[in-house]
Amino acid sequence: MITIKRTSSDDSHFRELVQQLDADLKIRDGDEHAFYAQFNKAATIKYALVAYDGDVAVGSGAIRELNPDTMEVKRMFVLPACRGKGIASALLQMLETWSVELGYKKCVLETGKNQPEAIALYKKSSYKIIPNYGQYQSMINSVCFEKELVI
Repeated sequence: MITIKRTSSDDSHFRELVQQLDADLKIRDGDEHAFYAQFNKAATIKYALVAYDGDVAVGSGAIRELNPDTMEVKRMFVLPACRGKGIASALLQMLETWSVELGYKKCVLETGKNQPEAIALYKKSSYKIIPNYGQYQSMINSVCFEKELVI
């Protein structure tokens, strides 16, 4: 049975999953990994989730404020052996719910063209592709998404 816990970046299971995510992204991003990594520091995240299958941590996700109306989805990851079970969708939905509870009106995120599973998840979850924002504006391998939240 999958359970999801609200936590922060102080959580050891969250940090372990982020390390595995970073190792995966280093391979996928290649030469651009250092650029992206500088924007994905997880040390001070206040709003994080960890998904568990029994007592084993199998997935993570987080949000951080981008501006007073918008949360940015960060650090989404599910262990490869656990993919295809709806865990990422459940994490994303819980992050959206948490954002609404905190008073935010939309979520945005950046993912890479080399992450087709992520792109499929966000499209399936009603995220719309938007022009690249912020530090991602000139990155041709970035794909940015946005979703208006139901309040």
